[in-house]
Parts: sequence; structure tokens; C-alpha cells
Amino acid sequence: MTPTIAIIGALEKEVRQIYQEIEHGTVAEEAGLTIVGGEYHGFNLVATTAGMGTVNAAAASQYLVTRYGANALIFSGIAGGLNPALHIGDVVIGERLRYIDTDTSLIAESAPGLEEFTSSDYLVDVAEEVLVAHGYIDAALDERLTAPGSAAREIADASPYRRNNTDAEPQRYLRGTIATGNRFITGDELRRAVIEATGADCAEMEGAAVAHVAAKCGIDCLVLRAISDNCDEAYDAFCERTFDLDEYARSASGLTLAIIRRLAGKLGLRDHDAE
Repeated sequence: MTPTIAIIGALEKEVRQIYQEIEHGTVAEEAGLTIVGGEYHGFNLVATTAGMGTVNAAAASQYLVTRYGANALIFSGIAGGLNPALHIGDVVIGERLRYIDTDTSLIAESAPGLEEFTSSDYLVDVAEEVLVAHGYIDAALDERLTAPGSAAREIADASPYRRNNTDAEPQRYLRGTIATGNRFITGDELRRAVIEATGADCAEMEGAAVAHVAAKCGIDCLVLRAISDNCDEAYDAFCERTFDLDEYARSASGLTLAIIRRLAGKLGLRDHDAE
């Protein structure tokens, strides 16, 4: 049976590129969602815009699992940076996902009995491979290990995505912790509170809910976030940066598609590019 991957974004711009790449696509209006389905490198894909917040994300995730039999959930989009080692345009792979504004001990009284959630190890590894192939450098490495002439920098500079721009600093990625809550994080006080409560590297409004549903259903999950801001501006000002936000959203969705292509190659569904 052909595996099915469900791709979810909070905003339409976060899944627009996914819609464009799906082959033999269909569109359905179901459960308050516009769901695009089709084929991509040997997988069945279903993709949708869930809307912002944990309830929207969880409802969309569960619907795609129940209605379409998704074997894996991938949530891709933008987030506010909390870790000073990360800059705008960098990427966090959500190894761990923690709720900000939830009594997790009460959540853990129900199946699957967890207070925090995770992306699947295998998908995290594949995501890291893709990011390295795209010229990203691990933000957890000491600066001496990423300076020009270092092994990590030479690998990054050899990437076809950087060959014509090796003078620029490479973008970075982190296998890190993502904080999820139902409010837009802005301002020093709230930013510090989130870091203290979760130790997270970035903050957003959906990822933990998607991973929560995946754990509850016993399926694979990956949450991937491109940093779009540093949790230092109001929501209205943030929304005015339309071009920038589109760019960061495209970065996250483009990496998602590359991850699926590499996964297809590993599973023998279709040859993948060297990326």
C-alpha cells in the first residue's frame, strides 16, 4: 500500500508551494478545511491549511489521520526565535515539543500519557541530512568548528545551494525544542517567561498539538520551523512584513518537499536527488 503523508501549515503561505508540487491533484472542502491531495515521489500526499492555534492544528491533524489514513504528519512553517544562536532564516527541527500554557501533568493523565512530545527520530535524521545538503550548519557547534576552513564550513560551501555565494555566512539549523502556545509571543517579559518554562529554541502556536495527535494515533511526525522573527515585535508589525514572511514560509515548505524526496529514495519509492 502506498504510504500517505499529511502536510499541515497554519497559514496558506506555508503550504502554497506544496499545493503547486502535488501531481494529479484533487481539492476537497471537508471539515472546514481545503484539502489538496495527490501524488509526490511515490507517496500519497494530503495537504491543508489548519489555521492558527492548537485546536485548529489538532483538529486538522486528527481529520487527516482518520479520513485519509495518514501514516505521518509533517507540520512546516515559521516561528519566533528564542535561542540567540539562531537568526532569521535559520531552521529548528522539533526534536522536542512542549506546551507553554498548559498543565501538562493533567494532559498526561490521558493517553498517550506524555507531558512533552517529539518528532520521530528517523524523520529528524532525514531532515538534518537535507539541511546539511542545502548548506546549513549545525548551530550547536562551537564557532571554531564552523569558521571558514573548518570541515563543517567546507561541507556547507560545497553545497550547490551555496557554491555561488560562499562569502555569505551559512544559515544554521538546530535539532531543538519548540514551544507551543495559544498566543503570539512578543516582548522581553513574555519571551523570558517562555524560555524559563520550556527551555525552547523557538515559539509558535501549533507544533506540540500536531505531535500530540501523532503520538496518540501511534504514527510518525515531524515539525519543522523557519525562524521569521525574534519574538520582539507586535503581531500587526509582524504581519506587515509580507515579502519576508513569504520567503521564510517558502523556505520551510521547500525543505519539507526535499525531505519527502529523500525519504522516498531511502524507502525505494523513487530515486531522490543529491540534496
